[in-house]
Amino acid sequence: MKRDDASGTPSPIALPTDWETPPAGIWTPTPPGLRGRAHKLLRRSLPRPVYGAGRRGYRATRRALGRGPGQGRLVPDYLIIGVAKGGTTTLAAWLNEHPFVAPAAQKEVHYFDYQYELGEDWYRSNFPTKRSREEFASSHGRQFLTGEASPSYISHHWAPARIATDLPEVKLIVALRNPVDRAYSQFQMSRRAGEEPLESFAEAVEAEEERLRPELARSAADPTYYSGRLGAWSYLLRSRYAEQLERWLELFPRERFHFVKTEELAESPDRALEGVAAFLGLPRSERRDYAKFHVGEYAPMPEETRRRLEEYFRPHNERLRDLVGIDFGWDTPAGRATALTG
Repeated sequence: MKRDDASGTPSPIALPTDWETPPAGIWTPTPPGLRGRAHKLLRRSLPRPVYGAGRRGYRATRRALGRGPGQGRLVPDYLIIGVAKGGTTTLAAWLNEHPFVAPAAQKEVHYFDYQYELGEDWYRSNFPTKRSREEFASSHGRQFLTGEASPSYISHHWAPARIATDLPEVKLIVALRNPVDRAYSQFQMSRRAGEEPLESFAEAVEAEEERLRPELARSAADPTYYSGRLGAWSYLLRSRYAEQLERWLELFPRERFHFVKTEELAESPDRALEGVAAFLGLPRSERRDYAKFHVGEYAPMPEETRRRLEEYFRPHNERLRDLVGIDFGWDTPAGRATALTG
């Protein structure tokens, strides 16, 4: 239960979801995660023309009957679009505790990258109802905000254009971590998950370009393609922030973005969250404890590998600074360390 930071009393926002009390009637919504899994199973087992026709007919029928799962529900006011292993789980969890934030049913909805074929109605089903926002505003004098955090949006080939089309007014939050540390953290996660057969980080980095070439080509050619390999092995690619953000900045103005330095999130969470709240137009929320999530423990990176990658990323970091107007300080000795992963 959320706490109202001014009075210490429970917040009336009964969230993250209201799935425990579905709307009255013959239709009971299926939790979004289960619907997504069923959708993927059908997509793999049916011929594409058959599957596509079936999905279109299903959605049209639900809309015609007024029983779409997203009927009467909101779209997000903000998205945390990245980066993977940049502290997004911690940032989202802390932001969700704000008394004027009502988050999505799950942290990572992954609609604009991996589940876009499910349609806008399905996407809306992950968010609170319009009626709950109106009732909250009537009681508290202002509306709550809602959003989600899918950190792979930033690097996905199709996500920027989809979001610009469907959510042209959305605010975008980006948590960026020292690219060397982020890449190494992703490698460790892939090893723990059994998705990376190479035991050496240096070997994995060396093999990345060749391994990802066919995955990138297919992803660019097929909007419905999901690449687990691309998600697991993109150590350098996902750390080259400027080339990802250039695509976004072609579609959204710079003022629509707020950047959070992961290192600041770990060392000065109050200041980091104040910046996010100001960007979203939220009142300041006082906190006394900051639990961290998904904090991994693993052996330090070999110093030779670190030095090589620091040189590799130096021009990319300079490009990022020129692009967004922020010097993240990663190319200094103090910019090496971070205590937060997500």
